[in-house]
Amino acid sequence: MAGLSSPTVALSPHEIAPGRPMALQVHDAIRRAILTLALKPGEALSEKELALRLGVSRTPVREALIKLSDEGLVDVFPQRGTLVAPIRIAEVMEAQFVREALETAVVRRAAEQADGHLTPTLAGNIVAQTAAARTGERDAFLRLDEAFHRSLSEAVALPRAWKTIQNVKGQLDRVRYLSLPEVGQLATLTGEHAAIAEAIRLRDPDLAAERMKHHLQAVFGTVRKLMREQPALFN
Repeated sequence: MAGLSSPTVALSPHEIAPGRPMALQVHDAIRRAILTLALKPGEALSEKELALRLGVSRTPVREALIKLSDEGLVDVFPQRGTLVAPIRIAEVMEAQFVREALETAVVRRAAEQADGHLTPTLAGNIVAQTAAARTGERDAFLRLDEAFHRSLSEAVALPRAWKTIQNVKGQLDRVRYLSLPEVGQLATLTGEHAAIAEAIRLRDPDLAAERMKHHLQAVFGTVRKLMREQPALFN
């Protein structure tokens, strides 16, 4: 597990900014720490400690943990307390099913309907992905990856589709993060994104859906590999 944590995901008061709902910010901060394994499967979570680390009261932390429990990222046990959930293979596979169904439909519509702003938006994102891949900046790459996929739903006026995907893919994202240190993985993902963007530019919905499906199904090979190498993380 050495090397998987990053100082950019350490929980600290500077992550909380004025102007946004406190509970939402606390949820996002803890969720990011879980997804990037700064908080690891099986680790105990204390409302008091999390509140101190983030510089907030315990109420938004409690609300955040309830939401994270609903997302399957946190387990709450009446006698044992609150723990970071293991990576549950059944939930990973279900999230993959939901995400593939929605995103192939979204990208198909993007190739059919998206306005002229989407192609340059995707191109700029891919340039930034290439730079992040070259320097190995995993956290920056993940943010760009999220922005790439989110922009597809927004371009075809389906923001709730992306919200639905976000709500189910927490377990999936932990697997994706674990795969990023593999040699060439960031460059591979960038190339797949570029291929999807090209299909949209060509206004070929079948090709766009095919390339999106290929891109998203790569997680199956990652799961098998990680289960062999780090079985303690999985359930």
